[in-house]
Amino acid sequence: MSALATLRRPAALAVAIAVTAGLTACGGRERPKADLAAAQVTTIGVNSYLWRAALEAVSFAPLLQADSNGGVIVTDWYANPSNPGERVKMTVAILDSDLRADALRVAASRQVNQNGTWVDAPVQAATVQKLEDIILTKARELRRQAVG
Repeated sequence: MSALATLRRPAALAVAIAVTAGLTACGGRERPKADLAAAQVTTIGVNSYLWRAALEAVSFAPLLQADSNGGVIVTDWYANPSNPGERVKMTVAILDSDLRADALRVAASRQVNQNGTWVDAPVQAATVQKLEDIILTKARELRRQAVG
């Protein structure tokens, strides 16, 4: 397994953080505990807290694409079993390595079944906003857990 593949593992990230903290302390300069969970701690191309939160938020739908370097998650069509005549597809883009609201963009497509044919239908803006809020809230929670 390549060194790059190994660094992508969460356990390797934790070890790398611990080693970095230990080396910093040996140099006589103590870093604040909060630095261990800084917004930019990542071995992927985008903010790791946003990435993990986004994956969790769309985990109910099958994934078509999940590119951690480019920060793009695309789901396949998902139909809620309680409403099989409607389906949604989502795209989440993480645009930055910082944990900020403007580093996240969510888009959704919706279709309804009309006489056996899937027809595009509008998505309420509040639906997309709600998903963004869920992702941001979870990302902040993950960061707080890493600090505490």
